[in-house]
Amino acid sequence: MRNLLIALTCAVCLAQSPAPNSSTQQPDKDSVIRTTTSIVIAPVSVRQKNGEFVDDLQLGDFQLFDHNRPQTITADVRNEPLSLVVAVQKSTNMDQILPKIQRVGPMLNDILAGQDGEVALVAFDHRIQTVQDFTNETTKISEGLRNIKPGSTNHAVIDAEMACVRMLRSRPKDRRKVLLLIAEKRDRGSQARVREALEEAEFANVAIFSIDVSSLVATLTGEAIPPRPPPIPATAEHVPAGAPQTPTTIEQNYYVGNYIPMFVDIFKGAKSLFVEDTMDVFTRFTGGTQYSFVSEKSLERAVQGIAREMHSQYLLSYSPNNQTVGGFHDIRVVVDHPGLEVRTRPGYYVAGRAGE
Repeated sequence: MRNLLIALTCAVCLAQSPAPNSSTQQPDKDSVIRTTTSIVIAPVSVRQKNGEFVDDLQLGDFQLFDHNRPQTITADVRNEPLSLVVAVQKSTNMDQILPKIQRVGPMLNDILAGQDGEVALVAFDHRIQTVQDFTNETTKISEGLRNIKPGSTNHAVIDAEMACVRMLRSRPKDRRKVLLLIAEKRDRGSQARVREALEEAEFANVAIFSIDVSSLVATLTGEAIPPRPPPIPATAEHVPAGAPQTPTTIEQNYYVGNYIPMFVDIFKGAKSLFVEDTMDVFTRFTGGTQYSFVSEKSLERAVQGIAREMHSQYLLSYSPNNQTVGGFHDIRVVVDHPGLEVRTRPGYYVAGRAGE
């Protein structure tokens, strides 16, 4: 299996090795270095109008645009073996929630099934603990879950994400890498920044799925607050001139139009930027999905939903023909079948040339 490298998805990229005996000057640590060849992976989920996933499409059914330029899709690499890290928040306010999470251990078999999979378990409060290193025995994960105890008051979601991504980065390059975060959506106590965490995830080609426990915390501590609707109704989103208002255009406009400014600000290091829903950022921009639960049954449905989506996703690889263009590269995927809803990650950020 060929090695996959998403070199364009972070602000600092790897340089090509110089030719033997060539005289090159070592760049300083703040230089922006870039490669001339790279492969980008676009995780794509396709649904029918009734919500059922469509998993029998062929490469010829897809068109992919990077920064509005059509690209040649080289492969669908979803059949690679799976490496999964499950990261569970164990802060003190999880006391009544952990027993529910601990009972879903056996359901991880649904995610790993048919993927030649391996899974590791991490628990975190303000510290990061590897409870179980990578194994193909899910009974060890179930046992590890049962041994997790509530810890301190803080929960460093961003730091935990980075630690898990680094675990996945050490796995063989021909493996599909996925992180499942089970935590509250707002970070409390991380040292790292969201920008650093996104760079780590995208550069390592890690897709992040999450299960938000915040709604359950609200249920346990008081009256649950219903989720806020999107600030702009889907049908009011901008659609390119001449394009029909289809489920696909509604979905992709919602994901891209409202979130690109925040994504760009994250990578530009905007000092005033506050990310309220950390896990939403992680999932949207790595190709995963955020789920939530308010009961043990809905937690089970969330795990089942993640398993279905992971097994149904297409992982479209391509080598961008516009990779020297700096700034935000939006990714748009079109399926040559009417009535289907298509979702992929909105894009990635490319650093400008040094001095720009």
